[in-house]
Amino acid sequence: MAGSGIELRGVGYSVAGKAILTGIDLHLTESRIGIVGRNGSGKTSLLRVMAGLVAPSVGTVTVAGKDPARDRRAMLAQVGILFQNPDHQILFPTVGEELAFGLTQMGQSAKAARMAARALLANEGRAHWESAATHTLSQGQRQYLCLLAILAMQPATLLLDEPFAALDLPSQARLRRKLAGLGQQIITISHDPEAVADCDRVIWLEGGRVAMDGPAGPVLAAFTGEMARIGGLDADADLAS
Repeated sequence: MAGSGIELRGVGYSVAGKAILTGIDLHLTESRIGIVGRNGSGKTSLLRVMAGLVAPSVGTVTVAGKDPARDRRAMLAQVGILFQNPDHQILFPTVGEELAFGLTQMGQSAKAARMAARALLANEGRAHWESAATHTLSQGQRQYLCLLAILAMQPATLLLDEPFAALDLPSQARLRRKLAGLGQQIITISHDPEAVADCDRVIWLEGGRVAMDGPAGPVLAAFTGEMARIGGLDADADLAS
């Protein structure tokens, strides 16, 4: 369908003259999509471009037919991004305030947003969190709060940046269980193949370019094979010039 999903055409992104992404052509419509690559391969930059947090240097990005970098308000209902470190995302001193903020940005009154936040927490079995100071929550709890703040705005797509990397095993299990039950499109980036093994489609980024794109099985097999080959080299023995 025209205008559906996230579409990138000829996208490139550079910082201070250094190319981070080059020649990205993708149409992302599947329910569960994984993006893998080594550190520095451009994964997080790609998510930021898709979310409209930064504009591409060249090419075009559309989300449901709109430019995410130019129409940030419309994107609140279309795309939510969850970063690896929740401390880079949490803005307010209490849980209730954090959950209500996005809803007020979407046009709800302060009272309606507070009531919606309270109902969301009650539905999650966490009504007692409402007045809790955000800095008192554990790492896993703060990550969960960030996810709830995004879900409160009911975006069509979730962009997840290494969502499990900083979590202990019980927190990972809780987050996986929550994500599995969601109806939104979910795009997850990770350097860990296991994190995206169940995805409908996996994209492998290497040096800011798409190295491979297709079903999870063959893409992850190729990716892990290449990572094993690189790991067998003593490539980091030399200092960068």
